[in-house]
Order: sequence, then C-alpha cells, then structure tokens
Amino acid sequence: MTATATTATTATTATTATTATTATTATTATTATTSVLVGAVRAGRTADVVSLLDGMTDAERRSCFPELKALRKELRTARWSAESRRTHPALHAAGAACQTGAAAVANWLAALDMRWSQASPAVLLHVLGDRDPGWLADVVHRLAQRPTGSNVSYELMAGLVRLSGCPVPTTEAYVEGWLFHIGGTWQRGGTVRDRLRQDPHLAELVAALFRTDGIGTQLGRLAGDGPDSWTRALAQLTAEGALDRKAMIDGCVARLLRGGTPAEIRVFLRVLQDLGLTPEEERHRVSDWTALASDAVSAVASYAQSVLGALALDGKLPPRRLAELTDAVLFRPEKKLVRAQLVLLGKVLARDASAAGELLPAVAQAFGHEDSDVQERALKLVERHVGKVTATDVASDLAYAAEQLTPVLRRRAVRTLGAAPPAPDPVAYEEALPPPPEPVRLAPSPGSAIELAEEIGALLASGGDVSTFERALDGLVRHNHHNPDALLRALEPVIARRWWAGRERLYGRRSDDYFDGHHELLDSGSAFDLLLATLRGDVRTTTLRRAVRHEGTDHGCVHSSLARPFEARLWEVAHRLRTDPQPFLLATPTWGTGLLEPDELVDRLEAYRRLGARVAVVDFGQALLRVRRGDRTAALAAAKRASALGTEEGKRLARWLTAEGTGLPTSRRTADARTLVEFGEVPELRDDLPAGLRPLGQSVSVYRERWYCRHWNGEIRQHWLALLPERPELVAARLLREVSAVAVDDDRGAAAVLPRLAEADGEAGESVHLCVAYGLGARHAEDRLAAVDALLVLAARDRLDTDRLGADLGQLVRRGAVKPVRLADAVRTAAATGANATIWGVLRQVLPVLLADLATDSTGSTGSTGPSARGLGELLAVAAECAERMGARGELPHLSGAADRRGSSRLVTQARRLRSALAETMAGEVAGKVAAA
Repeated sequence: MTATATTATTATTATTATTATTATTATTATTATTSVLVGAVRAGRTADVVSLLDGMTDAERRSCFPELKALRKELRTARWSAESRRTHPALHAAGAACQTGAAAVANWLAALDMRWSQASPAVLLHVLGDRDPGWLADVVHRLAQRPTGSNVSYELMAGLVRLSGCPVPTTEAYVEGWLFHIGGTWQRGGTVRDRLRQDPHLAELVAALFRTDGIGTQLGRLAGDGPDSWTRALAQLTAEGALDRKAMIDGCVARLLRGGTPAEIRVFLRVLQDLGLTPEEERHRVSDWTALASDAVSAVASYAQSVLGALALDGKLPPRRLAELTDAVLFRPEKKLVRAQLVLLGKVLARDASAAGELLPAVAQAFGHEDSDVQERALKLVERHVGKVTATDVASDLAYAAEQLTPVLRRRAVRTLGAAPPAPDPVAYEEALPPPPEPVRLAPSPGSAIELAEEIGALLASGGDVSTFERALDGLVRHNHHNPDALLRALEPVIARRWWAGRERLYGRRSDDYFDGHHELLDSGSAFDLLLATLRGDVRTTTLRRAVRHEGTDHGCVHSSLARPFEARLWEVAHRLRTDPQPFLLATPTWGTGLLEPDELVDRLEAYRRLGARVAVVDFGQALLRVRRGDRTAALAAAKRASALGTEEGKRLARWLTAEGTGLPTSRRTADARTLVEFGEVPELRDDLPAGLRPLGQSVSVYRERWYCRHWNGEIRQHWLALLPERPELVAARLLREVSAVAVDDDRGAAAVLPRLAEADGEAGESVHLCVAYGLGARHAEDRLAAVDALLVLAARDRLDTDRLGADLGQLVRRGAVKPVRLADAVRTAAATGANATIWGVLRQVLPVLLADLATDSTGSTGSTGPSARGLGELLAVAAECAERMGARGELPHLSGAADRRGSSRLVTQARRLRSALAETMAGEVAGKVAAA
C-alpha cells in the first residue's frame, strides 16, 4: 500500500470515529433530556416542563414522545389516584408540545383520560404558540368539531384562533363555550353587553346561535330577566348598530319557524320581542306569522296571532290573509288561541262589514270543533253578521257547515241560518266499538339451531312478547336434546356479546359467582342469560340444584308470588338442560296470551310416554295452569283422552280438566287514600301444584312491608299474566298498587300492561276494573291511552261492567286519586272511536257523585270548588256529546242543580247542554207516541 493510500485510510477512519462519537454524544444528550422531561412530568412540575420544552428543538421534542406515551398508558391503570391527578396536567402540556401532527395533537388535547386533569389554557397556548398559523388553525378547527361533552376549553380554542388569525369556528362546542364564557365571567366586571361588544367575532357567533340546535336551552338558563340579560344585551347591541338589525330579525324568525322544545324556543321569542319590531317590519312577514300561528309552540303561536291581530285591526291585513290565519288557528288544541281568534274576527267584522263574505266561511270551520263551547261562540258570531253577506253561495255554505253542529245548536241554526233540520226519525244508534284483537297462535319453534340463535339474539337485544319468549325457550330445550354441540356452536356469537361471557377474563371471576347468589330473574333477558350460561358450563350443577330446591326467591314485595313461579320454571329448565335434557316443554302455550289448548297438552303427554321422558314437575304444573278449561266440551273430551294414557300425569290432567272451576276468593277493599283489593287464599292453587307454583294461591294483602321493589321493568309483567291466562283477577290484584301510582303518584309506564290484562281470558272483576280506572286518570298520556285501549277491548269482548267502572271512578275522583281533567281526556278519546254508549254508561255513574259534592260540600255551603269540581265541566262536555250522539234517556241526579246555577262557566253551560240533550230525547219520545196514537 502506498503512503498516500495509507494516509487517506487513516483520515477516513478518523472521520468515521468522530461522527460515531458525535452521534453517541447526541443520543446520550437526547436520552438525558428525555429523562429530565419525563421526570418533571411525573413529578407534576408544570413550570419546569414548560421551561424544558422552550429549550428543545422539534427533533428533541419528538424523541421524548414515546416515553410520554408510555407514561400515559401507565397512568391509565389508576386514573383517579393522587399520582395520576398530579401528573396529568404536566403530561397534557408535554404530550401536545412533543407531537407534530395536527390531528394527533387535537386527539391528545381532547383525550378522555385527561379530560378532568388538563393543563391550563395559558400553558398550552405557550407551548404551542411557536407553530405555523396554518397548523394552529387546523388544530383549533379539529377541537371545535368535538362533541360538547369533550370538555375542550373555550379559552384554549379562542386563543388558538387569535394566534392563527383563522376564521372563528361556529360549531356547537365552540358556540356553547363562548356562551358560557361571556355569561359566566361576571366576576371580571362589566355587563354582558360590555363583554359582547368587545368580542371581535360578535356577528359570526351571534348568527351561529340561531343555527345551532339545542343552544337555546343553554342560552335560556343564562339569559335571565334583568337589565343585564342576554336578550336585552343583544337588542341593545342591535340598536347601537354593532349587530345588523335585519340579520337579527331574520335569524330569530327562522329559528322560531324551525321549531324545538318550548324551553329552547322561548329565549329566541324574547330576543324578537326585545328587538321591538316596527309595524312595517311586521307587515313584511305576514306569511311567517301565519306559519307560526299554525304550527309553532303555544307561546310563539300566541305572539304571532297578536301581531297579525294588530295588523288586521289597523286595516293592514287583507281579509283573505285573516281567513287563512283563522283556518290555521281554529283547530289548534289550545282553546285560548281559538277563543282569541273568534274575538278578533268579531272586532274585524264589526269594523268592516264587507269582510263578512270572506271571514264567515272561515268562522264556520269551527262548527266542527270538538268543543261545543267553541261551536256556540262561532255560531253566535255567524248569526250576528250573516245579514252582511250578499252572496247566496256563501249563505248556503254556512247553512251546509251548520250540519256539523251539535244537535241542540243545529236546531238553532235551522232558524237563524236556514240549515237543514235533523231527520225526523233518526236511525237507531249503533255502538261502533273497535274489533277486539284476535288471539295469535304461536308458530312452531325455530327449525335450525342457527335460526334459534338469531331469534335469541334479537330477544336479548330488544326484548320480546310472550310468544317470542316461549318459542325461543321451547326451541332451546328441543335443540339441546337433539344436538347440544351444534346448538352451542350456533349460540357462541350470541354468548360472546353477553356481559357475563368475559367476566372471568376481565375480573378473574366465573359467571357462577353471580348466579350462585342471585336467583332473581327480573326479565326475559336475565332468564336467557341463565340458560345460555348453563349451556356453556358457566353455572355449576350444585348451583342449579340448590336453586331448584329453593324454588324461587322471595323478593319481599307484592310481586313475589308472581315472580317466584316464573323463576322456578326457568331454574328447573336450566337444571334439566344440564342433568336430564327434555325433548320439549309441556307448558309452551298455544296462544300468545299464554293459553294452552287441552288437546295439545294431551298430545305432548302422549309423546313423553312414547319417548320414555321424565316429566318436569314445575313445567307440568305450569301447563295445568295454562290449559283452557273455559270450553267445557273441549276440556271434557281431552280429559277422556288424558285418562286413557295410563300415566300419573294423564290422570292429574283429567282430574284438573273435569273439576268444576272455582270462583274468585273472598275479597275486601282498603279504605286508604288509594283503593286496593285484598284476596284470600285460593285452595285449588295452593294444594294441587308443585311448591314452586303455590305462591300463586297465596292471599293478596296490601303491600306495606317494603317500600323498595326491583320489578321496575314492565316487560316482565306480560309473562306474569301468562302464568294464569284464565284468571286475570289474581294477577291484577297484585299489580293494582303500581298501576294506581300512575294516577296517585304521577308515575309513568305501569299502565302499559292494561291492554294485555283486558285481552286475557277469564272474568274481569273488581281488580281489573280498578286497574283500568286508575289508568284512565293517569298523569301521562301514553298511560291513559293504554287504559283506553283496555276499556275498549273489554267492551268489545262484552266483559266491561260500566256501572262498576263508573262507580269506582266516582269514588276515586271524590278521594282525589283521579283528577277529572285527566279522566275527561281519556273518556273523550274513547268516545271518539265510536264508543259513545259505553262512555255514557260509565259517566252516568261518575257524574251524580261529583254533582252531589258540587251541590253541598263538607261545610254545607253551595257551589263547591273542591278538587272534584275542577274539570267537572270537561266531563259534562263529554257526557253531553255522548248523550246527543246516542240519544240517552232518563234523568241524571243532581244535574239540574248544576244547570240552574248563575253564570256562563264551562261547568254551567255544559250542564245545561246535557240537560237539554236528555230533555230533547224525552220530548222526542213523547211526541212520537202522541203521533202514533
């Protein structure tokens, strides 16, 4: 090798060594920097962290991030520990500063695990402030897109907007943050108006208030009513010119037209009112006011109606537009708006006779209103101004419209409007009850394990009725007997989604740890959880055996005697799945109500004998409770076949079918604030059934022992009804207290069981009628509708005792358990279906009780205004409507006393209307007899 080559090689070696040494030194330095930064972060020394970050290059910051990410993962295991709370603010700032991607930084800043222990906005703005403005704009817009619950600081977002110079975001999160920032900084001095005036993005953010759904609720909470309120501030800034007046009015009106909850809309209405529109501004928006009067919430509709009314009285609203408004308002449910509109029309017609031709046909639309008071007001208005109409076609239209009036008002319209008189011999009234629901026969169990798994998955996800539950239960038993391995494979995807499937992996505990101590099955979902866990082997056989011996849990509430039999059967099915699979279940009903046809049960017992299968005692006992005995011909024929089987179960079934059905046990009513029913024991259900089902025969006492009850899920109640499909009274007595709560305590949802109670076979006695009575007085509309459905089903099946229901309702109203206004709404709904005679039969028992209280209260004075009198006018209106439509006969006790009272209150006018309807019917009958003679 030459000297030159040697020298070059030496130089190259020296350079490489120097580079390596430099790299090693840099790596060592970086490692040291990272160690110092992470140590400061772990110690929670945010000021030191900021100082370290200021002295680092971008490359050094990026090299620190893996360690920070590892620290964040470590802290997740103890998120609420003292160390975690101390470390997170510093970690929040360091992690944001040590990343370069805008999306990554936004995700880090809004991360769930750092939501409650963040760095201050000032710290974050400091460590991010040296970035490119475009990058900062990207970050802030990503943060602003987050949901409002992400807890992203408004001060941080506003600071990033200021640093980047980007357009202000107008997302829900940013606008809501701005709202609270302006409204919640009173301690810094100044008024809301002053703080708004100083905001450089005032116009954009105020415009966003009108576009952001849901923001009105938040604004309403902050708005206040004083001189420093939000609405007043916005109006004042508009008057000063800081906000564009036309844009503000457009925004308010557009928001009102879009609609929303009353609480949300009310604040925008206040803004509009505070703006103080001029008559010219109001006149240019006639179409908007008409639309609001037609469809907006009541407060907004009233405002729009008043604006249009003022224009009409000033002669600035053409009669055609006023007629359009009238068509929109007259059939709104708010009677106050309807009456105000008729008053307005009367004033306009008094000033301008030429408008009668266009306005009176609109008034006549009210002849078809459901409220007879509205009909009478409209008729008076038409009668007063019909002489101003010159066109014959308008007069004929008014006469034709009068046919919608009640019979009493229609007879008056014959004289004043030339309307056609009612037919002299009206067709006999026919009750138009909706047809009762047809019973639905259960389809066969799913034919394949995969189909069964799909149905069970759907049932677990969204629940199901008795038919769905019983089909899936029987299918599970059948497929487990036929091919348990194939069944388990098909069910694996369903099982994997259940909460208990990963219990051992997550918590180191088996599912049996839960089922071993909890025998309560509170709905169909928990029942199938038990069965699926049993199939997978997650429930020990000793647990199943102990539960079968235990025969259900005593829940300590009035429902225990219904819940225990339901649970006893399910635990028995689970035990047999493990120890002695059954070929199928005996108690699977034939119909969706839970009823089982006797011939079908005999066929199943015959198949059991042929297969040599052992009958499960609770399953067979449940089959006895479900088998139809009301059809005596079919029952006796099936009993003969059952006896011929020669098995013990066949003989028991024959005895059960041939036994005379026992009546209801002795009962008594409580005399407390709410009326409940207590039953004695039912020997038939106590002595002839396995122990797991005997609670059904226990006495029913008023539930006082325990205030807490776990049976809050209404889905289970349909399965309780299917336990005794021919004895709904025994179930209704146990449900009566919770059903009564929908009226007495304003609870929600318990009346949903009433239609199923009405569809059940068997006698509907006092418990069923009391349940329906409480449902008709429920606080919530959906519960009242359920009670109306039950009433109509009972009536259509000829099982409704209107005298009993009416007497019950009269006493409940008198005691204050049912409010007359709610009852009136329910019976009006029922009558609207065509059940006028049914509702009249109920009200003719209710009204005398309340009218008697009205005549003389507890102090002996006349004219009571107690709770039973409030809403009595509404009940009288429904009764009068029914009486007029069906031609009710006879007198109603104490009605004349109410009709003879002075004044024109709704109670008095409707009492007179009802008396007139009854008198007209009686007079018509007398006239008919005289003519016949």
